[in-house]
Amino acid sequence: MSAQDVVGVIESDPGAMRVLRAAAGLGLPDWWIGAGFVRNRVWDAISGLPVSPERDVDVAYFDPARRDPREDARAEAQAVAALPGVPWEIRNQARMHLRNGERPYTSTLDAISRWPETATCVAVTLRGGGVRLVACHGLADLVGMVVRPSPAFDNAAGRVEVQRRVEVKGWLDRWAGLRLEI
Repeated sequence: MSAQDVVGVIESDPGAMRVLRAAAGLGLPDWWIGAGFVRNRVWDAISGLPVSPERDVDVAYFDPARRDPREDARAEAQAVAALPGVPWEIRNQARMHLRNGERPYTSTLDAISRWPETATCVAVTLRGGGVRLVACHGLADLVGMVVRPSPAFDNAAGRVEVQRRVEVKGWLDRWAGLRLEI
């Protein structure tokens, strides 16, 4: 599966495209939707499964001038008004380093690159009328259905967290073909 194939999975899903259009309408700078929004759709497509229901829609954006968490709450309220029933989770990555105990992030993609698994460090956005994809650590693990800690989680505590996520989220129950390299 190539990057174009992954984009095709997103573009062929009317629900995903509605979410992307609603997110674009929020006017957030440097916004991307990532994690399970992309990963789950790709793993479902590879596994021949229907699209998993959304647990959350992770909208990451970067705006150093709007670090107040109330700004995220306002954006979520706008998103719910535009597309009710979607479990929106909108976070300004310009402040998330504080919660994560890390150095300040320089952009949305810098923050996404530090998410737990390489196959989770993927995101899509709408630019120029089309879907754009980023895979911060490449696509091999995503399309190979490999769960591996991202570089930020490639330590003892990080591997424990990745294993916990696999178990709590029931990934092996949903996608029996996953290969754990934790």
